[in-house]
Amino acid sequence: MLVATWNVNSLNARIPRVEQWLDEVEPDVLCLQETKLTDAAFPTELFTSRGYEVAHHGLNQWNGVAIASRIGLDDPIGGFADGIEPDQDARLVSARCGGVRVNSVYVPNGREVDHEHYHYKLSWLGRLVDHLEATTAPDDDVIVAGDWNIAPTDIDVWDRAAFDGLTHVTDAERRALQAVLDWGLVDTFRDRHPEPGLYSYYDYQAGRFHKRQGMRIDYVLSSAPLAARSTFDLVDRNARKGTKPSDHAPVIAAFAS
Repeated sequence: MLVATWNVNSLNARIPRVEQWLDEVEPDVLCLQETKLTDAAFPTELFTSRGYEVAHHGLNQWNGVAIASRIGLDDPIGGFADGIEPDQDARLVSARCGGVRVNSVYVPNGREVDHEHYHYKLSWLGRLVDHLEATTAPDDDVIVAGDWNIAPTDIDVWDRAAFDGLTHVTDAERRALQAVLDWGLVDTFRDRHPEPGLYSYYDYQAGRFHKRQGMRIDYVLSSAPLAARSTFDLVDRNARKGTKPSDHAPVIAAFAS
């Protein structure tokens, strides 16, 4: 099973690139973030014409998440599960795809340390754990993939000193992420690739991409039973090149059946 996650930073702006990428890579499951579309405006035909079923959760012109699956898509949930404080934004969609419970997540940015949006980010990650508890179990086949807006360690940013006093690298954010991992998820990419300099996000400004000054904030996390069947992980850096790219590159993970 080939699973990918990609923050497209506006699906409408990226349609030609998404079409080409789907035709070349042919993932079994694709998690999308920042579609920036309502459900009514989502270009479903782009995916169904290629054999995918789609679950999209979008409320307005901001945020928006989706799952496209060509191995089945059942029991979709837009947002957190029942009984959990509803989210103000469209940042989570989940569904069962080929026997795997897949969650596409777009974690809040946080904006500034101690900003109300920063505290919303920490709260959101706590509710994500509650959502996982309510919808599945760590010994099931589970994937939680998306734009996490957190660099898990200092080697996940190009220069730690450049982020002093900023979000994405604070202890509180990393603790909140660790709580999600402690629920029962594995970062197979980092286990397979312990070396620095591997990033999924590059700011459009200051030639960051060409200077390789990025951050690893997009990842595919998997439950232990699925992680044990992991066969490869990579960042598709080529998809960040060329005309009108997203500022994020797709991240791909493969699992044996």
